[in-house]
Amino acid sequence: MLAWVAKRMGCSSAPHMEIPLCPDGPWWKGGMPPCPPDNQQTGWYEHMKINIKKLSELTGFSQATVSNALNNKRGVNRETAELILKTAKEHGYLTESRIGRIKFVMFSAGENVVTDTPFFSALMDGVVEESRAQEMETLIIRLNRTDPDYEAVRAGLLNDPAAALILLATEMTEEDAAPFRDAMSPVVVLDSWFPELGLNSVLINNEDSAFEATEHLIRCGHREIGYLAGGIRIRNFQSRESGFRKALQRCGCPYQEAFTFLLSPTMDGAYEDMKAALQENRRLPTAFFADNDIIALGAMKALQEAGHRVPEDVSLIGFDDMPFCSISSPPLTTVRVYKQEMGRAAVKRLVELIRGGDTVPIKSQICNDFTVRGSVRAL
Repeated sequence: MLAWVAKRMGCSSAPHMEIPLCPDGPWWKGGMPPCPPDNQQTGWYEHMKINIKKLSELTGFSQATVSNALNNKRGVNRETAELILKTAKEHGYLTESRIGRIKFVMFSAGENVVTDTPFFSALMDGVVEESRAQEMETLIIRLNRTDPDYEAVRAGLLNDPAAALILLATEMTEEDAAPFRDAMSPVVVLDSWFPELGLNSVLINNEDSAFEATEHLIRCGHREIGYLAGGIRIRNFQSRESGFRKALQRCGCPYQEAFTFLLSPTMDGAYEDMKAALQENRRLPTAFFADNDIIALGAMKALQEAGHRVPEDVSLIGFDDMPFCSISSPPLTTVRVYKQEMGRAAVKRLVELIRGGDTVPIKSQICNDFTVRGSVRAL
């Protein structure tokens, strides 16, 4: 077969190990590659000799077991599958060209942050649209830490050589993310960042945006500024708190613990928690920065029901710019996050990795816009 290919190309040598794209497409889709430099002929030939039978000999497992492991089928225990996949990768059987789809993994720790909201729908839309543009199939996978089959589902994701992963890590801890360093295919983390893990990541510029939002309140004359904190302290919220505190510190405004209200990250939960806090007759600041729009709008409803006018008595700023922010009463001043663009950026980075781009981990922060509406009063 190799001699026939070489003869057809008018070459005296075997084709190149690193098969390039050509006008008619890659060689395995009917195109024909050019001749390689002489010093690469042997490597290519060795690559071509690697097959299921050879992997069976190298690992000591039957050809059926090897095939099942390579195709991520059930019936192969984890240790065996990992050994077979490791051997296949080391001997060049698994290559990036085998990756034909993207799995968008929606991780949940059961914290009610990753829910069916416009924010996560927009992220998903961006992933699906860019995947389609890149001619990649997209599969949506839900990975819930509280499910009984969590470890089995995770193992299937880690050991699938045919699917690259976009990991929605909003609710993830570093411990949750650590196993994905050993995935058989490229991984890009979306909506979080784990500095110790060295994973490629696309996320919101949380700290700078929270700083800008708080600075807007200060420019409007507010000096007693409270914080509506999400009760689940995901990394995004922690970064926003950091930006909030830095803005206060820079202008000489004290951070006051009494003005921090810990609220559930759902609209109904935030409303109920704020309602309960107001019944305690807690003194209120003149303005609040909220971790996100859902918390801000739930708190706004409770404030208004308790007789506090927004923005005349209390000003509010949210974060995310959900679709309903423009039609709330009053319309909510917030930070606009480019959600679909985040999803697209994650796919583009993943495709770079699949196609053998640079291997240096990249942290990409998507810049946001500050959107002024009607929920902030100038004093």
